Amino acid sequence: MKHNDKPIYLLFFILAFAVSLAGINVKFFTDDPGLYASIAKNMLYKHDVLQLFTYGRDWLDKPHFPFWMAALSFKLLGISVWAYRLPALLFFLLAARYTYLFAKKYYDWEAAATAVLIMMTAQYIIMSNTDVRAEPYLMGLVIAAIYHISNLSEQFTLKDLLLAALFTACAIMTKGIFVIVAIYGSLLGEAIFTKRFTYIFAPRFLLLYLLTLVFTLPELYALYLQFDLHPEKLVFDKHGVSGIRWFLWDSQFGRFVNNGPISRTKGSDIFFYLHTLLWAFAPWCLLFYYAVYKSVRKIYFKTGLPEYYTLSGGLLLLLLFSFSKFQLPFYTNTVFPLFAIVTAPYCYRRLSVRASKFRLINQWVYITLFTAAIFVINFFLKPASQLFFAVGCILFLGLITIVGKQVSNLHRKAFFINCAAVLFANFYLATVLYPILTNYNGQISAAQYVNTANYKHIYSGRMESNVFQFECNKPVDFLPVERFQQMNAPGSVMFVTQYLLDYLNNNHIPYQLIKSFTNYPQERILPKFVNAATRQQVLDKVYLISR
Repeated sequence: MKHNDKPIYLLFFILAFAVSLAGINVKFFTDDPGLYASIAKNMLYKHDVLQLFTYGRDWLDKPHFPFWMAALSFKLLGISVWAYRLPALLFFLLAARYTYLFAKKYYDWEAAATAVLIMMTAQYIIMSNTDVRAEPYLMGLVIAAIYHISNLSEQFTLKDLLLAALFTACAIMTKGIFVIVAIYGSLLGEAIFTKRFTYIFAPRFLLLYLLTLVFTLPELYALYLQFDLHPEKLVFDKHGVSGIRWFLWDSQFGRFVNNGPISRTKGSDIFFYLHTLLWAFAPWCLLFYYAVYKSVRKIYFKTGLPEYYTLSGGLLLLLLFSFSKFQLPFYTNTVFPLFAIVTAPYCYRRLSVRASKFRLINQWVYITLFTAAIFVINFFLKPASQLFFAVGCILFLGLITIVGKQVSNLHRKAFFINCAAVLFANFYLATVLYPILTNYNGQISAAQYVNTANYKHIYSGRMESNVFQFECNKPVDFLPVERFQQMNAPGSVMFVTQYLLDYLNNNHIPYQLIKSFTNYPQERILPKFVNAATRQQVLDKVYLISR
């Protein structure tokens, strides 16, 4: 790589993080972040970091680690949407750091820098840095654990042993034991392909497995304290539910075969992630598929690879997700750093004439799609201000100009312009589209109204109104609408959707309407919403009511 390319990489690193940072203060527009932030907030309300509650009820679904991080941020910085997102963004930076360290160790500086940029500009990763769930944490923890395991496989050091065990345990306490498929699967693949299979039973790795279990004990203790110690609690409509069993089996294998307490009615599609990656790992997906093909071909013809960790860990988890009955797009974000490392060398290496044409066409197809999509969206969205759109256009043109002058290689030039197109698109989403979505979120408006009044008791008629729960300055309890007439305490208010209000009307249950709020009820951004002319067709109302 030419020395003068390094400032270009540095510029794009800074801009990529700035774009992820641009949405840090946008109000929640999907339910899961509202739920997770509310659970972390309840930790502060209850002065209890070991037990998870929502609407004052015991909650058993996800492990504790992301909630601990969010609660710590709330404790230090106050309760807000940006304080919820901040620790996730720090783990995103951790993922970038370890992606760089791992790729530089086995490849070279350019591969490392390219891999970091691929990871930082993958479409769903940028989206997940605003719509924060567990994935930003997992990305950082998984690649960090694999990096230190790779060091440990070469030379035993106490530092690598402790950090590999700690990062693995934190990953388990973020999503469950299935993450070890990526972490230990990468070690297994490296051992098999380098013909050192018995190496995984070496004393250093046996100690690693033991320490990982030790570092996971806080999660097991918290679950025991909240659930196993209290068989009288009603969880999933039954008594005697074991939190530890849930963590080790039901939440993982139960979802895999779709027979656990939480299941999905839709069937699985073994090719779901193959086509999902076309947009989730855009604009790098097709190059990733090509890189996998070339890597597998080299393995088949017994041509050695620099390392087998990334290919083994990434593909094993992707395969597991593909056979699972419980499939969601954001699951794959966990292994995007591994995918980025596999893909990076094929973004700048000298390839065959046909492969070079494929790479160039792939780059320009995504450049065109991302750019055209934003111009089309802006045309139909008709935002009140064109300021951020104009700023984005100026920055995009400026980046193209800089790349055109500073980068001479055609393929590197296309790579950087592709990065610029993704950043342009996501800057627009974070500064224009997402704020407009939140303006039509009736849960936010209703909570803001409640916060200005002196209500003593706040209820929600459904447990999926978690943005309302988070935005309220007081604890919110759940009261099924069927029991609305039991809401007798003075100063009580209930948040209900149109469906719940219709139930009250159809059953002739009297209530007092306090205020209604315009609401966009979808999490998916429908074309009719984007089009200002048809937006009213997909809006409804939500309400605050009292007895």
